Amino acid sequence: MHGITMERRGPLQYIQFASFQQTGKITHGFTTRLGGVSSVPYDGLNMAFHVGDDPEKVRMNRKLVCEALGVKAEDLVAGVQVHGSEVAVVTAEDRGRGALDYATALSDTDALITNVPEVPLSSYYADCVPILLYDPVKTCVGLAHAGWRGTVQGIAGKTVARMSEVYGSNPADILAAIGPSIGPCCYQVDVPVQQALAKKFSYWQELLTPAGTDRWLLNLWETNRKILLAAGVSGNHITVASLCTSCRHKELFSYRADRGKTGRMASLIMIKGG
Repeated sequence: MHGITMERRGPLQYIQFASFQQTGKITHGFTTRLGGVSSVPYDGLNMAFHVGDDPEKVRMNRKLVCEALGVKAEDLVAGVQVHGSEVAVVTAEDRGRGALDYATALSDTDALITNVPEVPLSSYYADCVPILLYDPVKTCVGLAHAGWRGTVQGIAGKTVARMSEVYGSNPADILAAIGPSIGPCCYQVDVPVQQALAKKFSYWQELLTPAGTDRWLLNLWETNRKILLAAGVSGNHITVASLCTSCRHKELFSYRADRGKTGRMASLIMIKGG
């Protein structure tokens, strides 16, 4: 575990990034599956409405996490994630969209950015790569959800670019964190994924390790780190958690390890008020 801490509030456990914590200006966290009230197979801290869990239990889980972080659960902003590369600019008017139900979430949105204090952004995961962004100079934040499709579409770089366009961010000022996801130890992919990577990235062979006939192990952490570097983020500003959701699926939700029926973790980030 690199540059991260595991925080505990009773049975609740969540991850924080040291580089973000040290600024004192934002609230953030990445949940685990530990704590919470959801039942098997969503046990226990499922944060997502769209997986078949009891919505009331999801609301309770979100409330528990938000209370631990000092965030209002009813203010959360969420998107309907579609493995695309759409970046939504979140304003004060969006506060609460997707907080208490799925229907009001921002449609077709895999990344969120805002510069509005006390508007908490949220994004949801069970193997895909969480990317958290914070510009301490322009005081804006972002979240991106990057599975292999979103990664190939460069969603991490597009989110940085939107922060530059909308808020005037210099990418070199941005702090980035790559959270827990399925790791290069476990993420086996096939020919279509290999071909998509080869088409997009000149360095694709650095990202894949052969794992049998027409099979490779893909390093999504390194792929997204390289995308952030290409977008202008400084290497010493990027924290990679290096936690594999599949290896650690007793404490982290993993779509693959749990065979498709499981909960979702959440990344949350908010600019503090005052």
